Amino acid sequence: MATQYIFDPPRERSQFLTDSFQRGLAHWNRERLTPQFPAGDWQHGLERDTRMKRLERAFLEELRASVQDDAAAAPTGADAFVAWFEHLKDVGPGQGDPLFPWLSDHADRDELRWFFEQEAAGEAGFDDLVAYTQVKLPVPAKLELARNYWDEMGRGHRVGMHGPMLDALIETLEVDPVIENTVWQSLALANAMTAMATNRDYAWHSVGALGVIELTAPGRSAMVASGLRRIGLTDRERRYFDLHATLDMKHSEAWNREALRPLVEEDSRRATAIAEGALMRLLCGKRCFDAYRARLWRKS
Repeated sequence: MATQYIFDPPRERSQFLTDSFQRGLAHWNRERLTPQFPAGDWQHGLERDTRMKRLERAFLEELRASVQDDAAAAPTGADAFVAWFEHLKDVGPGQGDPLFPWLSDHADRDELRWFFEQEAAGEAGFDDLVAYTQVKLPVPAKLELARNYWDEMGRGHRVGMHGPMLDALIETLEVDPVIENTVWQSLALANAMTAMATNRDYAWHSVGALGVIELTAPGRSAMVASGLRRIGLTDRERRYFDLHATLDMKHSEAWNREALRPLVEEDSRRATAIAEGALMRLLCGKRCFDAYRARLWRKS
């Protein structure tokens, strides 16, 4: 378990790792997932969606190819796999990135605002991703995702919903999280998460990607909350990050015990797919952190 995952070896420039591609995919995702009425020109829309689905799949397969060798090394026994998965918190791509101690201790209000604007614009909506992913899952995993979703929904109370907490922080920091102002790396993360959750042949990948968010987010959330406290935000205003710094630890333990373990026990092939999804999500996060540091530290 001493492996340190680095990734992003030298490669020819990818057509998918660009502003134009990721912004186009982000706009398509936003439009297609928004509730609508039937359109008169549905055939034109279907042709466009087919074209975009091909591009989405090619992007996802390129990302998957970047992690396949390392994912193939993950054990396929349930207990050993969960131990491997939990170790990603220490050795996975982007873990221990120096960006977050800097946000905690040094970033000024404008720098924290810019960071949060990028994160908010690239937010795919954890609650919706969980809802898409749980469709037709085996019962133990489905129940765990349902419990997680219920927490995201504030256990039935609007004041406790995580989405509106994020919206409140957007208002407090007076940011404008629009696609056009967002670095492609942040959009790519959201696009990859959306693709895994909405394509059923990537359902196991999505379970891994969502699970690794719960595993790795608490430490980063705590440092962001510390930075927000330092610039004067109140407990109420920081609530989104304070909550995820603690609640996600419990979510991660339950996800690994109630979803990952039984899924792999039932079919060991799922271990590799779950590992690929986790590493894909972490690689996207690493690319974000690299891009954020390049922008923020250039300004400092």
